[in-house]
Amino acid sequence: MTRAAFFILTALADEARHGYGILQEVEELSEGDVVLRAGTLYGVLDRLVNDGLIALDREEVQQGRLRRYYRITDDGAGALAAEAERMAAGARAAVRRLGRGRAPGRPGGAGAAGMPRWGGAV
Repeated sequence: MTRAAFFILTALADEARHGYGILQEVEELSEGDVVLRAGTLYGVLDRLVNDGLIALDREEVQQGRLRRYYRITDDGAGALAAEAERMAAGARAAVRRLGRGRAPGRPGGAGAAGMPRWGGAV
């Protein structure tokens, strides 16, 4: 699952949203790390609809423009839960591996403020 799809499904996990609302929610949920353009958003939405992970909830006309609201499906919620667990398992493995016998300040160990040291001088 792509990061965009993951955050779009997450944005729809609690309520139906229209395109612009999804864009805003994805940016907020990802703390600004994922900023989608409209073309990317609608391409991913089309794929998620085709895959049965989201569905069109309703359409409304607001200020003369059609707004389509999307909602997550049961299959989408299952896929999101599975992906979240997969990501969490990966993070747990990384934390275990980082904590295993690595002395602070040694190559490959934690450096200042507990941050990983990725190699030579910068």
